[in-house]
Amino acid sequence: DPVDRASQEEEFSLELRNRDRERRLIKKIEKTLDKIKEDDFGFCESCGVEIGVRRLEARPTADLCIDCKTLAEIKEK
Repeated sequence: DPVDRASQEEEFSLELRNRDRERRLIKKIEKTLDKIKEDDFGFCESCGVEIGVRRLEARPTADLCIDCKTLAEIKEK
């Protein structure tokens, strides 16, 4: 049945997106753990400034300060 097939394809596509998202998150977590080991955690990779505590509490894997992240998002558009 074409409707069932379309539904299965949509579910499969969603599963692939979820797995990809999880893989990227695991890589970010591993990168963050490496930074902690190297005593380099909490500093912006772009400008070197210390990333704010509230930002790190909200997103522990953040590797850019809020200013550099905002600038990067503007450049993406």
